[in-house]
Amino acid sequence: MRMDDIRLLYAYNAWANDRIMTTAAALTPEQLHAPAVPDPGYGTIFGSLVHLLEAEHAWRVVLETGDWPEMLTPEDFPTLDALATFWRTEAAAMQAYLAQLTDADMDGITRYAVEEGGYRERVRWHCLVHVVNHGTYHRGEVAALLTGQGHSPGELDFTLFLRSMEV
Repeated sequence: MRMDDIRLLYAYNAWANDRIMTTAAALTPEQLHAPAVPDPGYGTIFGSLVHLLEAEHAWRVVLETGDWPEMLTPEDFPTLDALATFWRTEAAAMQAYLAQLTDADMDGITRYAVEEGGYRERVRWHCLVHVVNHGTYHRGEVAALLTGQGHSPGELDFTLFLRSMEV
């Protein structure tokens, strides 16, 4: 995979994250922290947003260092604004990481510890694509929860992102 492709996927990821966060900002704190129905596994809309951010943050750190950072939790973010601020910082850190990679780096191996003990090795571009794919999956869950609260983020398809770039 070429770096131009990876950078395009991460531009899409940022675009879709921004749409989700902008929509989430229309909710009250009570709505953000109400039990999610159905619960995709993170308790609340806010918990699901933290999970999205946590995965992006953790994988960037692993790709840069080979070590997993301490897990982010909803308790780390007292407000949606605090979460959004950290997310913007994380997005900038990922952009800086991507900016220094070359096409040749894409086939490099990332080695990281796993919970069961030992290590796993993955091709770098596989990890990078996983982060975007993971985000797409969980944004879909959050989009459904937001829509259930009367605040749809609208369509988040990659082709709509591409169309938005043509304007």
